[in-house]
Amino acid sequence: MFNGLADWWDGVELWLAQAWFPVQFVLVMVVVVPLCLAAAWVLDKLVGLFARRLAPGRDDDSSDGSA
Repeated sequence: MFNGLADWWDGVELWLAQAWFPVQFVLVMVVVVPLCLAAAWVLDKLVGLFARRLAPGRDDDSSDGSA
């Protein structure tokens, strides 16, 4: 199974390496940029989630109740 996937990927890589530069550029912009944006969004959400769980609450510091 992995040999078939590796052979397919080698064919795609060879095709892309031999393609005209503007075609390579467009494919990178269409495929890689959205993937990077999605990864950045997911990482932002995960970091925000962990920051909320690890950070002390704002009401934890005031023990006199005058908020």
